[in-house]
Amino acid sequence: MGSRKLKVYIPGVKFPSISLTGNYCHLNCAHCGRHYLRGMKKPRGSLLDYCLNLEGRGYTGCLLSGGMDSRLKVPIDRYAPQIREIKRRTNLKLNAHVGFVDEDDLEWIKYVDVVSLDFVGDDGVIKRVYRIDKTADDYRKVLDLLTDAGVRVAPHLTIGLDFGRIHWEFKTIDLLASYPIDVLVLDVLIPTRGTEMEGLNPPDVGESLKVVEYARERFDGEVSIGCMRPPGKWRLEFDRGAVLAGVDRLTNPPKEIIRWARGIRDVEIIYECCVM
Repeated sequence: MGSRKLKVYIPGVKFPSISLTGNYCHLNCAHCGRHYLRGMKKPRGSLLDYCLNLEGRGYTGCLLSGGMDSRLKVPIDRYAPQIREIKRRTNLKLNAHVGFVDEDDLEWIKYVDVVSLDFVGDDGVIKRVYRIDKTADDYRKVLDLLTDAGVRVAPHLTIGLDFGRIHWEFKTIDLLASYPIDVLVLDVLIPTRGTEMEGLNPPDVGESLKVVEYARERFDGEVSIGCMRPPGKWRLEFDRGAVLAGVDRLTNPPKEIIRWARGIRDVEIIYECCVM
């Protein structure tokens, strides 16, 4: 483990997150309550012009994201012609954050470099947190569709998503470990102000690290710690444990973690999303 390179990702510098739906989301999930859309960039005018401008200013790519519409998709399909042009006219890398995509979406998905897919492998958690009429099987169908089509998919699993309780994550990692995926992203629930979960404590650091260790053990590809996890002292303690557990990728760690990690691992800093 000590010999594995640790890739530290800092996306904010050259790899912005874009919401294609502004602050709108059809859902109002217990953990997010549309809060995370507010921090994303909102292109005025066309997405193509926005991306041409990004490249001109030295950016390397962007995350295409946003809220879900009534189809339970992030409506990236409406931008298909522009996405094709962006790939034709720039060298930008595109990460697409999608919902329940289907066959029709493969038409535009072939132009993006990677698909980030929030994955929940437990029916009860889906009902309690998202309140949508979907099951773990529906998530699997999306993963089947994309991997069968040869699309590079990076599933994202949020530790503690079930109102801070950790239980469903292990069987979901078992399920994901059987897929041809090269990066598994682990986020951790942040009890966020203005959401139903604001009064919760963050998941226990030690319990959260057990999930990280389990993923490292079960998964052949790279394990990445994503950008969503509690800040402050929690993050310091968790990030240290994650580095010791042998994760391959770590997003936005505190500076002192980077300094400390250099003492035990070869560290590379990359200014992109952690799935690139």
